[in-house]
Amino acid sequence: MDTLTPAERSERMGRIRGRDTKPELLVRRLIHSMGYRYRLHRKDLSGKPDLVFGPKRKIVFVHGCFWHRHPSAKCKLARLPKSRLEFWQAKLEANRKRDIANIKRLKALGWKVLIVWECESGKTEHLKNKLCRFLEE
Repeated sequence: MDTLTPAERSERMGRIRGRDTKPELLVRRLIHSMGYRYRLHRKDLSGKPDLVFGPKRKIVFVHGCFWHRHPSAKCKLARLPKSRLEFWQAKLEANRKRDIANIKRLKALGWKVLIVWECESGKTEHLKNKLCRFLEE
């Protein structure tokens, strides 16, 4: 049973942003401080990637663990809601399938893709190493 009315739930869900999220801003600041420059949300690329490194042909997506179904068993942010389970499973599975299709299209066009999960944004040193390895390979 949902603890909010449908109107309250709708208003709360409407506040969720698709870009400029805290994890995304953290990743952008970190990459910028490492000396890399990038473009944001290129509409001509499948999935409108969060960060695009054109000359390197590399892309970074910053995914929310809940919305994009982080596959790690240790991630507590990827848990399913307790109410309207059928709705959420279908919606989140569709998100996951769309992500896979977008990444497949980008790789077919010669792009290398890295996904940074929301739960990784709190581990700055680990994240910096991961980004550095990806951007320098």
